[in-house]
Amino acid sequence: MFFIRTFQYLIGMTIIYLATTLVVKSTIGAGFWSALFVGLSDSLPFSVGVWFAASQILIVFINALLLKGKPELLAFIPILLESIIFDFWLEVVFKNIHFTDFLLITRIGIFMLALVIAGFGVALYIMTGFPRSPVDQLFIAISYRFKFKIGASQTLVAFTVSVVAFLLGGPVGVGTILSVFLLGPCIQFWLHKIDKVKLLKHEPNHAHA
Repeated sequence: MFFIRTFQYLIGMTIIYLATTLVVKSTIGAGFWSALFVGLSDSLPFSVGVWFAASQILIVFINALLLKGKPELLAFIPILLESIIFDFWLEVVFKNIHFTDFLLITRIGIFMLALVIAGFGVALYIMTGFPRSPVDQLFIAISYRFKFKIGASQTLVAFTVSVVAFLLGGPVGVGTILSVFLLGPCIQFWLHKIDKVKLLKHEPNHAHA
Protein backbone atom coordinates (compact mmCIF):
# COMPACT_ATOMS: atom_id res chain seq x y z
CA MET A 1 0.00 0.00 0.00
CA PHE A 2 2.83 2.42 0.80
CA PHE A 3 4.33 1.81 -2.66
CA ILE A 4 0.97 2.51 -4.32
CA ARG A 5 0.52 5.72 -2.33
CA THR A 6 4.05 6.88 -3.14
CA PHE A 7 3.53 6.16 -6.83
CA GLN A 8 0.18 7.96 -6.77
CA TYR A 9 1.77 10.93 -4.97
CA LEU A 10 4.55 11.32 -7.54
CA ILE A 11 2.26 10.74 -10.52
CA GLY A 12 -0.14 13.35 -9.14
CA MET A 13 2.68 15.89 -8.85
CA THR A 14 3.93 15.04 -12.33
CA ILE A 15 0.46 15.60 -13.79
CA ILE A 16 0.02 18.88 -11.89
CA TYR A 17 3.21 20.34 -13.32
CA LEU A 18 2.52 19.06 -16.82
CA ALA A 19 -0.69 21.07 -16.55
CA THR A 20 1.15 24.06 -15.07
CA THR A 21 3.58 24.00 -17.98
CA LEU A 22 0.69 23.93 -20.46
CA VAL A 23 -0.81 26.94 -18.66
CA VAL A 24 2.48 28.83 -18.95
CA LYS A 25 2.88 27.89 -22.61
CA SER A 26 -0.71 28.87 -23.48
CA THR A 27 0.12 32.51 -22.53
CA ILE A 28 -3.51 33.12 -21.54
CA GLY A 29 -2.60 34.54 -18.13
CA ALA A 30 -0.65 33.90 -14.96
CA GLY A 31 -1.88 31.56 -12.26
CA PHE A 32 -3.22 33.28 -9.15
CA TRP A 33 -0.20 32.49 -6.95
CA SER A 34 2.21 33.61 -9.68
CA ALA A 35 0.24 36.83 -10.10
CA LEU A 36 0.53 37.45 -6.35
CA PHE A 37 4.29 36.86 -6.26
CA VAL A 38 4.85 39.16 -9.25
CA GLY A 39 2.59 41.81 -7.69
CA LEU A 40 4.52 41.66 -4.42
CA SER A 41 7.81 41.86 -6.31
CA ASP A 42 6.64 44.93 -8.24
CA SER A 43 5.35 46.66 -5.11
CA LEU A 44 8.11 45.80 -2.63
CA PRO A 45 11.91 45.52 -2.95
CA PHE A 46 12.28 41.75 -3.21
CA SER A 47 12.37 39.30 -6.11
CA VAL A 48 9.58 36.92 -7.13
CA GLY A 49 11.66 34.01 -5.81
CA VAL A 50 12.07 35.65 -2.41
CA TRP A 51 8.34 36.27 -2.16
CA PHE A 52 7.64 32.69 -3.24
CA ALA A 53 9.84 31.34 -0.43
CA ALA A 54 8.61 33.84 2.17
CA SER A 55 4.97 33.12 1.32
CA GLN A 56 5.48 29.37 1.62
CA ILE A 57 7.06 29.76 5.05
CA LEU A 58 4.27 32.07 6.23
CA ILE A 59 1.60 29.69 4.96
CA VAL A 60 3.19 26.80 6.89
CA PHE A 61 2.40 28.71 10.09
CA ILE A 62 -1.07 29.77 8.90
CA ASN A 63 -1.87 26.12 8.22
CA ALA A 64 -0.68 25.19 11.72
CA LEU A 65 -3.02 27.80 13.22
CA LEU A 66 -5.96 26.60 11.14
CA LEU A 67 -5.34 22.97 12.10
CA LYS A 68 -4.44 23.89 15.71
CA GLY A 69 -1.23 21.92 15.48
CA LYS A 70 2.51 22.29 14.98
CA PRO A 71 4.02 23.67 11.76
CA GLU A 72 4.42 20.89 9.18
CA LEU A 73 8.13 20.95 8.39
CA LEU A 74 7.75 18.02 5.98
CA ALA A 75 5.86 20.45 3.72
CA PHE A 76 9.22 21.53 2.33
CA ILE A 77 9.76 18.08 0.79
CA PRO A 78 7.03 18.55 -1.85
CA ILE A 79 8.34 22.07 -2.57
CA LEU A 80 11.67 20.54 -3.59
CA LEU A 81 10.03 17.73 -5.57
CA GLU A 82 7.68 20.13 -7.33
CA SER A 83 10.50 22.46 -8.38
CA ILE A 84 12.39 19.52 -9.93
CA ILE A 85 9.31 18.19 -11.73
CA PHE A 86 8.30 21.65 -12.97
CA ASP A 87 11.78 22.26 -14.36
CA PHE A 88 11.66 18.87 -16.08
CA TRP A 89 8.47 19.72 -17.95
CA LEU A 90 9.26 23.37 -18.65
CA GLU A 91 13.00 23.27 -19.32
CA VAL A 92 13.38 19.79 -20.84
CA VAL A 93 10.20 18.41 -22.38
CA PHE A 94 8.60 21.68 -23.52
CA LYS A 95 11.74 23.80 -23.82
CA ASN A 96 11.46 24.26 -27.59
CA ILE A 97 7.69 23.96 -27.83
CA HIS A 98 5.75 27.21 -28.08
CA PHE A 99 2.04 27.93 -28.51
CA THR A 100 2.32 31.68 -29.12
CA ASP A 101 1.61 31.31 -32.86
CA PHE A 102 -1.54 29.28 -32.24
CA LEU A 103 -4.97 30.84 -32.64
CA LEU A 104 -6.39 32.37 -29.45
CA ILE A 105 -9.22 29.83 -29.38
CA THR A 106 -6.66 27.02 -29.57
CA ARG A 107 -4.62 28.47 -26.71
CA ILE A 108 -7.77 28.85 -24.63
CA GLY A 109 -8.57 25.20 -25.37
CA ILE A 110 -5.08 24.17 -24.23
CA PHE A 111 -5.53 26.24 -21.07
CA MET A 112 -8.90 24.66 -20.30
CA LEU A 113 -7.50 21.17 -20.89
CA ALA A 114 -4.64 22.03 -18.53
CA LEU A 115 -7.13 22.98 -15.79
CA VAL A 116 -8.89 19.62 -16.12
CA ILE A 117 -5.55 17.80 -16.04
CA ALA A 118 -4.41 19.86 -13.04
CA GLY A 119 -7.60 19.02 -11.16
CA PHE A 120 -6.94 15.32 -11.71
CA GLY A 121 -3.32 15.66 -10.57
CA VAL A 122 -4.25 17.60 -7.43
CA ALA A 123 -6.93 15.05 -6.53
CA LEU A 124 -4.49 12.14 -6.93
CA TYR A 125 -1.83 13.96 -4.93
CA ILE A 126 -3.91 15.09 -1.96
CA MET A 127 -5.77 11.78 -1.58
CA THR A 128 -2.55 10.03 -0.56
CA GLY A 129 -2.39 11.89 2.76
CA PHE A 130 1.33 12.48 2.19
CA PRO A 131 2.94 15.89 2.93
CA ARG A 132 1.64 18.64 0.68
CA SER A 133 3.22 21.92 -0.25
CA PRO A 134 2.04 24.80 1.99
CA VAL A 135 -0.15 26.40 -0.69
CA ASP A 136 -1.90 23.08 -1.35
CA GLN A 137 -2.23 22.32 2.36
CA LEU A 138 -3.83 25.76 2.84
CA PHE A 139 -7.10 24.90 1.11
CA ILE A 140 -7.12 21.49 2.82
CA ALA A 141 -6.69 23.23 6.19
CA ILE A 142 -9.53 25.65 5.40
CA SER A 143 -11.70 22.69 4.37
CA TYR A 144 -11.00 21.01 7.71
CA ARG A 145 -11.33 24.12 9.87
CA PHE A 146 -14.56 25.49 8.38
CA LYS A 147 -16.11 22.23 7.10
CA PHE A 148 -16.07 23.41 3.48
CA LYS A 149 -15.85 21.14 0.47
CA ILE A 150 -12.29 20.95 -0.86
CA GLY A 151 -13.31 22.50 -4.19
CA ALA A 152 -15.00 25.42 -2.42
CA SER A 153 -11.96 25.96 -0.19
CA GLN A 154 -9.65 26.00 -3.20
CA THR A 155 -11.88 28.53 -4.98
CA LEU A 156 -11.96 30.74 -1.87
CA VAL A 157 -8.15 30.72 -1.63
CA ALA A 158 -7.77 31.37 -5.36
CA PHE A 159 -10.25 34.26 -5.30
CA THR A 160 -8.62 35.90 -2.25
CA VAL A 161 -5.11 35.55 -3.68
CA SER A 162 -6.25 36.95 -7.04
CA VAL A 163 -7.88 39.99 -5.45
CA VAL A 164 -4.71 40.77 -3.48
CA ALA A 165 -2.62 40.23 -6.62
CA PHE A 166 -4.86 42.61 -8.57
CA LEU A 167 -4.63 45.28 -5.85
CA LEU A 168 -0.83 44.95 -5.95
CA GLY A 169 -0.77 45.34 -9.72
CA GLY A 170 0.05 41.71 -10.46
CA PRO A 171 -0.60 40.20 -13.92
CA VAL A 172 -4.19 39.11 -13.32
CA GLY A 173 -5.66 38.11 -16.68
CA VAL A 174 -8.25 35.91 -18.32
CA GLY A 175 -6.31 32.79 -17.36
CA THR A 176 -6.17 33.88 -13.73
CA ILE A 177 -9.93 34.39 -13.62
CA LEU A 178 -10.61 31.04 -15.29
CA SER A 179 -8.31 29.35 -12.76
CA VAL A 180 -10.14 30.95 -9.85
CA PHE A 181 -13.57 29.68 -10.82
CA LEU A 182 -12.81 26.41 -12.62
CA LEU A 183 -9.88 24.73 -10.86
CA GLY A 184 -11.76 24.13 -7.59
CA PRO A 185 -14.72 22.41 -9.31
CA CYS A 186 -12.27 20.33 -11.39
CA ILE A 187 -10.54 19.14 -8.22
CA GLN A 188 -13.89 18.34 -6.60
CA PHE A 189 -15.03 16.40 -9.68
CA TRP A 190 -11.89 14.24 -9.74
CA LEU A 191 -11.97 13.68 -5.96
CA HIS A 192 -15.39 12.08 -6.31
CA LYS A 193 -14.21 9.95 -9.22
CA ILE A 194 -11.07 8.78 -7.39
CA ASP A 195 -13.10 8.13 -4.24
CA LYS A 196 -14.86 5.33 -6.14
CA VAL A 197 -11.57 3.58 -6.99
CA LYS A 198 -10.67 1.61 -3.86
CA LEU A 199 -7.04 1.11 -4.90
CA LEU A 200 -6.50 4.87 -5.09
CA LYS A 201 -8.66 5.86 -2.14
CA HIS A 202 -6.56 7.02 0.79
CA GLU A 203 -8.27 9.34 3.24
CA PRO A 204 -6.71 12.83 2.98
CA ASN A 205 -5.55 14.42 6.21
CA HIS A 206 -7.94 17.08 7.55
CA ALA A 207 -10.15 17.38 4.48
CA HIS A 208 -13.77 17.21 3.43
CA ALA A 209 -14.10 15.68 -0.01
